[in-house]
Amino acid sequence: MGKHDRVRAGFDSPFADSHAPVRPKTNGIAMFALTLSLGTCLPAMAQDHHEHHHHAMPSAQDGYVRTQASYTIPDVKLLDANGAGVSLRNELDDKPVILNFIFTSCGAICPVMSTTFSQVQTALGPERDKVRMVSISIDPEQDTPAVLKAYAGKYSAGPQWQLLTGSLDNSIAVQRAFDVYRGDKMGHTPATFLRAKAGQPWVRLDGFASAADILREYRQLASR
Repeated sequence: MGKHDRVRAGFDSPFADSHAPVRPKTNGIAMFALTLSLGTCLPAMAQDHHEHHHHAMPSAQDGYVRTQASYTIPDVKLLDANGAGVSLRNELDDKPVILNFIFTSCGAICPVMSTTFSQVQTALGPERDKVRMVSISIDPEQDTPAVLKAYAGKYSAGPQWQLLTGSLDNSIAVQRAFDVYRGDKMGHTPATFLRAKAGQPWVRLDGFASAADILREYRQLASR
């Protein structure tokens, strides 16, 4: 993939160049991320696995990198925070989706991403009922439904925000499907995924996208 030009925040259309890195204004969440130890949950640079969207992980200073990609969701069963079985394909099929990957013992990336998700659901207000927010654990052996339930309470997750766990094999299958599997939870990098409806491409935001960034992307997709 060729070198990309930087784009300033406040660009006219986020769909003008689906592969252009975006540098939004630094916000409190991003500044918080900068102050945390980079040794926790943050790897060295991820190796390229697929040419369509891999880059070195942006720092909070760089904002995030926006790309579009198509992913085939595996036909796996996961567990929600109440221990109920969930078909991931069905869960992501009927509404716009905002999705990320977390693990509850993460000390740097995941608290930032989960706080951002909490801000997104607050900003959506009553509109949140039209959206499916999903956080999938990459450490399912530690993140039991009970642990996820406590984590959901910590971030005031509403009913539209599902936290999912399951078997290690199924978690890895989903991570591979979204091209975020790095072999170990300490290789976790921040990424947020959005899709308007089944069958459409996903928008992928690699890096520390703010709540405002995610809301803008969601509303652009929802308006189509």
